[in-house]
Amino acid sequence: MNEQVWWYVARSGGIVALLLAGASVIWGLLLSSGFLDRNPPKRWLAELHQWLGGLTVCFTGVHLLGLWLDGFVSYTFADLFVPFVSDQAPGMVATAWGIVAFYLLVAVQGTSLLMKRLPRRWWRAVHLSSFGLLVAGVVHGAMAGTDATNPVYLAGVAVMSLTTVFLTTYRVLMRRPRTHHGTKVGSSRGVG
Repeated sequence: MNEQVWWYVARSGGIVALLLAGASVIWGLLLSSGFLDRNPPKRWLAELHQWLGGLTVCFTGVHLLGLWLDGFVSYTFADLFVPFVSDQAPGMVATAWGIVAFYLLVAVQGTSLLMKRLPRRWWRAVHLSSFGLLVAGVVHGAMAGTDATNPVYLAGVAVMSLTTVFLTTYRVLMRRPRTHHGTKVGSSRGVG
């Protein structure tokens, strides 16, 4: 077996996790913005959004497992889960960005699993940190990623980032005005 197999597993797991996180955010924006109107159905979009988030967790696990099993760098448990502990001085900040992205992912996915038991305001506040997750993931990949200059990787990250910015802008600009009581203008039932 190739002695670098775990390094390849770590690299590919990280790239796939980042792109899946982006896809999940994009699908969430498609769902919340009404950009696609009713086609496909919102239930389908919601299930796909959840599925992509779950896959992001799985591939983040693959990324971390690959790093831990790779014998060349020899990451410890603390190196992988505690920011600024790594003695790899040039990569310490880059690794910290990845650790922050991991904890944001855990928070977003954890609160999503508990969504029905949490106040909607709390869930929403934590869920909005998925934008920070994407930023931290992109910075981590740019600073620590061996493939950061690969044109295919750059194209994937650019498409993901530009689509996220476009849909976020659309979502913000297309919000309906609300009164000071939180009801939509023109809504007779007060459902917002």
